Amino acid sequence: MKKKIAFATCVQLGLSCIEEIYRIGGSLDLIITLKDEKAKNKSGRIYLDEIANEQNAPLLKIDNINDQEVLSALKEHQIDWLFIIGWSQIAKKEVLETPTYGCIGMHPTLLPVGRGRAAIPWAIIKGLKETGVTMFKLDEGVDTGDIIGQGVIILDQNTTATELYQNVDDMHITLIGNHWDDIVNNNITLTKQNDTDATEWSGRKPEDGEILSSMTMDEADKLIRAVTHPYPGAFYNDGNSIIRIWSAKTDKNDGGIKLSDGYLIPIDYEVEGS
Repeated sequence: MKKKIAFATCVQLGLSCIEEIYRIGGSLDLIITLKDEKAKNKSGRIYLDEIANEQNAPLLKIDNINDQEVLSALKEHQIDWLFIIGWSQIAKKEVLETPTYGCIGMHPTLLPVGRGRAAIPWAIIKGLKETGVTMFKLDEGVDTGDIIGQGVIILDQNTTATELYQNVDDMHITLIGNHWDDIVNNNITLTKQNDTDATEWSGRKPEDGEILSSMTMDEADKLIRAVTHPYPGAFYNDGNSIIRIWSAKTDKNDGGIKLSDGYLIPIDYEVEGS
């Protein structure tokens, strides 16, 4: 008998995954999202009324994933697996343990590398040649659960956050398609993460995007590509104004911003204040 699946999301990425589930012939036994008045300004915020109506799927609107009504609904619908995708609230133990087999999340790195925050900017800043997305069983740790599947994304010296963000979104959808049948047929293989290979990346703030004259051309180039759209952008303070830089090139001999080993030439930029 096929397992009963629920899906919790409130962002476009999660909706894209839900659409993929129905596109490949799957179905959901419960859809969970935030109440309409919650997180209205959240980037990528979406509403699931339309797809729930189209697919005749129960839709539960909540304040918090740990609320009692979520636990009650998971039990009422006898949910076996709960996907939690694009959801900023941390699911507590009682939620993780209520579905028969547990909860499934995704993380935009090849776990156990890059547990934590800001995975897309860090992959570019660190100059990785490849990153990816990991589908895994959620546990009480931070990105420490058993791995269900992974997809690799290749990076090169020109990859921007804009491109990587889209590739990560696409890989979420690919992983849903690759593993859906195994999940609903209870045929997945869980692989424990090798903690000795684990790394943890810290969160980043907008002020971390400042370009300093002490940086090399390579460091400035990576930073600009790492925090361009949809992130806040890199910036240079020339003493009179802030130059917000979305793209740039470097030159060893000439340019607008002096660096330790050359110059930075902004291409797409805005001047803030004066």
